[in-house]
Amino acid sequence: MPTLRALELLVAVLDHGSLTEAARRLHTTPSAISHQLAALERELRTPLLHRLPRGVQATAAGRAVEADARRAVEAAAAVTRVGRAVAAGTAGRVRVACGEVLTAPLVAPVLARWRHEHPDVVVELAEFASADALAAHVEAGDADLGVIPRPRGWTGDVHLVGHEEVVAVVPPGHPLAGATPTGTTTVAGVAAHPVVGLTPGNGLDRWLTGLAADAGTAFDVVVRTRSASTAVHLARAGAGVAVVPVSALGGDGTGVVRFDPPLGRDVVALLPTGGADALAGQFLRDLLARGAPQLP
Repeated sequence: MPTLRALELLVAVLDHGSLTEAARRLHTTPSAISHQLAALERELRTPLLHRLPRGVQATAAGRAVEADARRAVEAAAAVTRVGRAVAAGTAGRVRVACGEVLTAPLVAPVLARWRHEHPDVVVELAEFASADALAAHVEAGDADLGVIPRPRGWTGDVHLVGHEEVVAVVPPGHPLAGATPTGTTTVAGVAAHPVVGLTPGNGLDRWLTGLAADAGTAFDVVVRTRSASTAVHLARAGAGVAVVPVSALGGDGTGVVRFDPPLGRDVVALLPTGGADALAGQFLRDLLARGAPQLP
């Protein structure tokens, strides 16, 4: 099979019309070019060039293979360009898996910056309601990094993005609003009122159920939803008290009651086995610089 170097030399000779000029442009010698082209002609079993007193001309075979030779050289150059661009973090693709409630407050601002700073990079975003499902997605190698509350049983690479506060959301005039001098509540205080819960099996639901049990009580869940953001809307509409991370608030602090002592959870970035490539590593650094969502 012809070597890429031999095809590159053939194209250079055809472009410049002589071995001497091609050698000068490629920083080699005419004899070295002649040797490689002779080997190429032996492999193809036909002359590719007429050696003339003043330069060279393509033979019929040389003209026939010229287009394919150029495509091969251009394709190799494209491989080099793309590979180096990806290594430098200026082109390519990065696949991000995100807990759906974190998309707007955490990932979206980073994506907006990337559209300006990395215009040749394609970011593919997959959203998950379940932390365990997202972790499995990353572990399977289907994402370059995942952004999520810390999952159970993850043994891979973990980077702490920040600590996110968990708050209660109540409708206007609710007894929990201003019920204490500090304007805070407790898990037991929330349990004394109807609660908007999350779908059973949701990681946040398991955690909150455990907190209530530790406080010697249980939440009176009157309606459930799979989305913490929807729970906020239901609470503000009067359906019950929602206990949610601040990322679910949508930048609106209406009806928010904080806990005393404070409640919160870690937001982390997960990397698959083998770590991050250049693009995923840069995206991770930008996420860490932004940090976990905070109260509006």
